[in-house]
Parts: sequence; C-alpha cells; structure tokens
Amino acid sequence: MDREELLTKRVVVVCGGWSDEREISLSSARECQAALREAGFTTVDLLDLAESDFVTRLARGGYDVAFVAMHGRYGEDGCVQGLLEILHIPYTFSGVAASAVGSEKELSKAVYASAGIRAPRGVDVAGGTRLTEDQIDEVLERLGLPLFVKPAANGSSYGITRVTDRAVLNDAIALAGADGGRVLIEECVEGTEITVPVIGNDDARALPIVEIVTGAEFYDLKVKYEPSALHHVIPARLEAGVYAKAQDLAVRAHRALGCRGCSRSDFIVTPEGVPVILETNTIPGMTAESLLPDSARHGGIEFPELCARFVAYALEGRESAAGA
Repeated sequence: MDREELLTKRVVVVCGGWSDEREISLSSARECQAALREAGFTTVDLLDLAESDFVTRLARGGYDVAFVAMHGRYGEDGCVQGLLEILHIPYTFSGVAASAVGSEKELSKAVYASAGIRAPRGVDVAGGTRLTEDQIDEVLERLGLPLFVKPAANGSSYGITRVTDRAVLNDAIALAGADGGRVLIEECVEGTEITVPVIGNDDARALPIVEIVTGAEFYDLKVKYEPSALHHVIPARLEAGVYAKAQDLAVRAHRALGCRGCSRSDFIVTPEGVPVILETNTIPGMTAESLLPDSARHGGIEFPELCARFVAYALEGRESAAGA
C-alpha cells in the first residue's frame, strides 16, 4: 500500500477503559491522535472503551483500522483485540493470543524459557494468599532478599513492592493481589536496567536501547512519568557485544510471543554482561515521556511517522491478525 492510499484510511484510536492505567491510556491516545493527524490522516477519532455506546459507535463508524492505545486489563490482555476480531476491524499491535500471553508474566516466562531467554527465578501464588512462616522460609531460601512482589498481569509498576524484610512480604502480596489476580514473587536481579523496543511484523527489528537511570529503588510510577531526559540514556552504555545480544534477545522475545507491530522488552544486564528479561510490553506507552517513542526519535523516526508505520503494520497483517 502506498503512502497516499494509507492516509485515506479511517482510523479510530481505542483508549480509556477501567484499568489502573486509564489515565495513561487517555494521554497516549490524545498524543497518537495528534501525531496521526500531523502525519496526514484526515479521519482520526477517539473512542473510550468505558463509554456506554462504545461498541455501537465502533461497529457503525466505518473504520478501516483501530489504533489500540490501551494498557493493562481489557486493553493489553487480548480482550479488546478479541472484540476487534469479531467486528473484522484490523488493529495495531499484537493479536489475541500474543496479547494474553504477554500480559501474564508467568506464561510469558515459559515462552522465554522455550526461546532460550533467561528470566528471573520466581513463584506465583493466588491473590489473597497469606504465607505461613514456614512458606516464607522456603521462598527466601530459594529467592533470597531483596525480592520483588508484583501482580502477574498488570503494567506501569502498579502494585509492585521491593521487599527487603520478610515481615512485609505478606503485605506486599496483599497489595499486588488486591484485584484478585495472581501474584508473582521474583528474585531481585541486580545490574543495569534497560529496555529494548522492537518494531515491525515479520521483518521485526530492534530500535536503540534505552538505559534507565533512576535514584529510586526501581523504575516506579513516579519516575516513569517524569521528563524522559532525567532518566533515559540513549544509546545505553553497554559493551558492544552485550548491546547486540540484548537487541537480539528482544527480537527473539517479540517473535516467540507472536508480537506484531511493536513490543518493548525490559531487561536487567548483570555485572557479568548477561541480559535477564523482566517482561515484554505488547502496547508500550505512547506519550511524550514514553520509552519507545524516545528510542525511535534517536533512531531517526519522529513520532508522527512512527504512528503512521503502526497503522501500516496493522493493515499489512490484516489477513493473519486472527492467528497472531
């Protein structure tokens, strides 16, 4: 499809919803809408999943493609993708299966293992679990301190606690499992924190690696939405071989999960130069402070062009989207 034809497509930016990341989604959506208009698209509407007439407006809007600007539950976990499949509307980013597996950290870790990608050791428990003293002993013997406790299916650092004292482990589990979902207890891997964006479908390639520098215990909510210049070092300060290895692993994760359009895999690089994957985001943030757009700019792709490419990737894969 040539550029002129691409720009005639009617785009709907799907956003909002009810997850903890609703406001982030709305911010991403507004910036993506502006970027798509700047790129030359003439019809770019916003639809909030939480609106009572969302399905009717989506089904009757005559849209050629949906730009999914949602994060967390209902948006990044395959739910809205399933609806778009039913309505036969092509959409940006990963399909139902890749979205569902990518959003469940324990499932994605099994995929990483099958692809030869190292991930932190951990155990998952049901939300609402309260460990006995003997069970805490078992966890600490296996994983040590400090460790991280996080929701198994959430993003943007919601519900994450860095635990340095066994006395607060059950409180951390309660926080992470507040919505009833499963909870992941994971070893703390020390080293350099990086993230590796990947764009494309069958021709997926890694963008410049971003090194994340913070004064916090981890890349928490406050840090994530401060100005990017305070925390993003691009390209990451890694030895050349380690840099190439991290990019290769991110592309491998993208393909193993079945991602399309883009993904962003987060790693800790150990002092020995080993990249350890933490998670893969199938719909990374798309605000001015977000990691993937910042990386793309350093790689020579401005935000309007990046968003236009995502629309093109969605239409490129329309025939195979249901199986993604």
